[in-house]
Amino acid sequence: MENKWFLLMVRDDFRGGKITLEKTLKLLEKLDIQCNTIHVKYIFKDNDRLNQGRITIEEFRTIYRIITHREEIIEIFNTYSENRKILLEKNLVEFLMQEQYTLDFNKSIASEIIQKYEPIEEVKQAHQMSFEGFRRYMDSSECLLFNNKYDHVYQDMTHPLTDYFISSSHNTYLISDQLWGPSDLWGYISALVKGCRCLEIDCWDGSQNEPVVYHGYTLTSKLPFKTVIQAIHKYAFLASEYPLVLSLENHCSPSQQEVMADSLLATFGDALLSYTLDNFSDKLPSPEALKFKILVRNKKIGTLRETLERKGSDMHGQVEEFEEEEEEEQEEDGSGAKEPEPVSGFQDDLEKEEQSKRVVRIPLFRKKKITKIKLSMALSDLVIYTKVEKFKSFHHSNLYQQFNESNSIGESQARKLTKLAAREFILHTRKFITRVYPKAIRADSSNFNPQEFWNVGCQMVALNFQTPGLPMDLQNGKFLDNGCSGYVLKPRFLREKKTKFNPHKVLIDSNPLTLTIRLISGIQLPPSYQNKADTLVIVEIFGVPNDQMKQQSRVIRKNAFNPRWNETFTFVIQVPELALIRFVAENQGLIAGNEFLGQYTLPVLCMNRGYRRVPLFSKLGESLEPASLFIYVWYIR
Repeated sequence: MENKWFLLMVRDDFRGGKITLEKTLKLLEKLDIQCNTIHVKYIFKDNDRLNQGRITIEEFRTIYRIITHREEIIEIFNTYSENRKILLEKNLVEFLMQEQYTLDFNKSIASEIIQKYEPIEEVKQAHQMSFEGFRRYMDSSECLLFNNKYDHVYQDMTHPLTDYFISSSHNTYLISDQLWGPSDLWGYISALVKGCRCLEIDCWDGSQNEPVVYHGYTLTSKLPFKTVIQAIHKYAFLASEYPLVLSLENHCSPSQQEVMADSLLATFGDALLSYTLDNFSDKLPSPEALKFKILVRNKKIGTLRETLERKGSDMHGQVEEFEEEEEEEQEEDGSGAKEPEPVSGFQDDLEKEEQSKRVVRIPLFRKKKITKIKLSMALSDLVIYTKVEKFKSFHHSNLYQQFNESNSIGESQARKLTKLAAREFILHTRKFITRVYPKAIRADSSNFNPQEFWNVGCQMVALNFQTPGLPMDLQNGKFLDNGCSGYVLKPRFLREKKTKFNPHKVLIDSNPLTLTIRLISGIQLPPSYQNKADTLVIVEIFGVPNDQMKQQSRVIRKNAFNPRWNETFTFVIQVPELALIRFVAENQGLIAGNEFLGQYTLPVLCMNRGYRRVPLFSKLGESLEPASLFIYVWYIR
């Protein structure tokens, strides 16, 4: 039956005789067969017996079988087929319930699958499924590892902004390094397309009273501020309807700050939030309440009440000056890390005692630097819920920081705080939006691991989006959740007022998840030299320190097309709510190190169970379809 269907589908293409490689690729596309062109070239060459660059219908049939043959899928099909030729609808129902964990199942789902994926009409009419149809279903998006119930906004979006992880970018205008590279609008456009919800704009005085955007005191190129915000306006809500924060690094004179304010108002109009919302005069609103709104994050003069009293007044020419004090900590630990001061109300006595035991105090001199800052009131009054406030200490914030004030903390200081005062950090991020940004010495635009700062509830962990690698893989994987909206609700233990959570300690009453991954096979992995890659797979968990672990498969020699491993990995994850899982395919290199082939990262709790396909992505985050891994997932909690 399948042979008859196959010949019916392809015979017209061979009426003129043999076909070329180009026509072979088009015919495979006509048959809905996804394939890597390089793999097909090698297979075509191996089956072109006369080396004429043209093949017969029988040679094409052989190529088709090589590409579509999946021994592991045949084994599954034969397990549920009564005659090893056809799946009855009841057989498909049994497979979906027993293997794919389709809990909200009804019989119509099996019928819909048959109608959608079965290519042979008479089989479809009989409400049955051939192997050809079953293979197509298993290769479809319905069998992907990521659970599609999380590919739309499903979380409660009515919590205050502090309750969410927010996708954030650092120096968004740069598309290369931090010192000499170009500034480009593409930095903003690409970040917004990826669902980024906090962009950074470094603003400096430009010629003819027009502010410019660039990395100050470097050789990076300059962009007109107006052009930047016009591009942002065009793409702001393309990927997400939830609020977009513009974090201004403001180095402009008061006169050019006024130009910035006028440009923001003229470009964004009513979308620019320049007033408090009803019922949110003394607390942060939610992403839901701020849909399609632009928020300016910058320094601000005075209180929100004073801003509202000035509403409607012309603030042009009004300039205020204030002093900002920068102060270094007095003490360091033996490793050079600054010790956060113990905070009454944040630490219990046991924690204070433990901290005093593990910290070696070394007295240092106190250094102060006073900076005078002039701020245009026209720009200041556009800052409502995202005022920037210099971080001094958790104690100071607890006493004096207002609900609409947020902090920016460099990665080095933030890392010390996560290690020495994790619980205080969590209590701080429960109340105040906290942004963590890369240290200045990352001139190459490299990134830190964002996971350690998500572990303590930091909302805005800002990365250099232009730099591919592990940190951006984690970033992209984290924000797959909740419909790629750029907002992910933090776990309850990072939102509760009396939380006891500490990422460095496992709670006695924790509810760990036991995860089992059976790595079955690879599907058309990105080909290496002559299609002879020595392939291996690494499966790694990222989360709280106790959950960090990885396991590696054995190496399959000289096979990137259809390697088979059949290996099982088990992970016990203490805090699955914060855990990400990353699959990496590599080509073993004994001299120069392993060659990256592809990866996929997603939240552990967003995984489907059962037989699943893991799509692979390049270093730059581009899809490598049909390259993927075939696995079986099972977990219990």
